[in-house]
Amino acid sequence: MFKGAFVAIVTPFKDGKVDEESLRKLIDFQIEQGTHGIVPCGTTGESATLSFEEHERVVEVTVEHVNKRVPVIAGTGSNNTEEAIRLTKHAQKVGADGALMISPYYNKPTQEGLYRHFEKVAASADIPIIVYNIPGRTAVNMEPSTIERLSKIENIVGIKEAAGSIKQVMEIIARCGDDFAVLSGEDYITFPLLALGGKGVISVVSNVAPKDMATMCDLALAGKLEEARDLHYKLLPLCNILFCETNPVPVKAALAMMGKISSDEVRLPLVPLSDTNREKLRGVLKDYGLI
Repeated sequence: MFKGAFVAIVTPFKDGKVDEESLRKLIDFQIEQGTHGIVPCGTTGESATLSFEEHERVVEVTVEHVNKRVPVIAGTGSNNTEEAIRLTKHAQKVGADGALMISPYYNKPTQEGLYRHFEKVAASADIPIIVYNIPGRTAVNMEPSTIERLSKIENIVGIKEAAGSIKQVMEIIARCGDDFAVLSGEDYITFPLLALGGKGVISVVSNVAPKDMATMCDLALAGKLEEARDLHYKLLPLCNILFCETNPVPVKAALAMMGKISSDEVRLPLVPLSDTNREKLRGVLKDYGLI
């Protein structure tokens, strides 16, 4: 159901508030450049510091402005199962095409706890769900055996996999089959994941280079691996520099340099990009032709 390059879109802020005008312009830029889908309120969208009202509003604005031009997969995860249910039901109500659910962070659940969390949320809403494994932020790795169990739940249709292990990617694909969408959660391993049978990426880099990331996915999915590999290496400097500090600090700075958002404002406890890394970022963007 979901394949290609989905942008994990930033949430623009201005004077401490969500900048809805900039968000709409970003959405148009993404769609004009050929991105395959929009993912609001993920990690890159600073969901951790959005209020419930802001979170729901960003999803509503995104669904409304996209207007079915591409799929919208709304971030609805939480370490509180009831909160995740609330956000997922809201995403369904306003017309999102899917929900992206991070595994519970901080609680450090067992594999059985992870399974029951997603099972309960999936039973609460009739919307396709992509689970999100990122142990670097959650402290628990969702093991391939758990992902295989989850893949048997009808409306759990894929995973955003960001454990950083190609071995784990291969095991998930082997266990879950071709109908289960394995999407990269780390830009720099998107090409190898596609070559192994994955379906795409939920991408930070797509914020600044949506056309190239989407084209790389299209080529790889069409079996044109040499051409896709060339784009992979072209994109690699962006994959590296946009994670020189905590995401989404660098990508917001990049978008501001490109004139795509009015401010690179982030919310505490995140702080703006350091001067040293700002100059490095500017150099990479110039070399790439983005500024």
